[in-house]
Amino acid sequence: MKPLPRLEQFLTYRLHQVNKLSDKDSAAAYLEQCGLLLSEGRCLAAIGAFAPLSVNALAQRANLTKGQASRSAQALVARGLVSKEASAADGRGVVLSLTAQGKPLYRQAIAMIARRNEEIFGCLSEDEQALLGSLLDRLVAHAGQQDAEAPDDDADA
Repeated sequence: MKPLPRLEQFLTYRLHQVNKLSDKDSAAAYLEQCGLLLSEGRCLAAIGAFAPLSVNALAQRANLTKGQASRSAQALVARGLVSKEASAADGRGVVLSLTAQGKPLYRQAIAMIARRNEEIFGCLSEDEQALLGSLLDRLVAHAGQQDAEAPDDDADA
């Protein structure tokens, strides 16, 4: 019988390590350079890149739970960085967009994200970064497809 790999050999374990290490440094960078908590920075970046967004779409784009996205969006609205308007498509929903005050901070956050990206992936050549990007795109698409095919945990049996 083939021996099981050690925990630190699993790709999921190593991806989680990279995530935890990069989140720690990213949280410090968002706070120092943008005056934002990590979740607020992720929301600002997602809204700036993909607006207008509902809270559900924001949660997905910012890789946060709906509760985290809602609280962070509300904090950004309170600071005047994001506007919250009634959704034309859903009378009960809202859509989020950057305000004039939020746009310069978005550009600052994107510049910080670019620096962080270089710090994290700069040890790889351009070709290696392109290959890793392509592989990650495949993994995200595969995981998304599996998630879409999974039975809904909230469905009645």
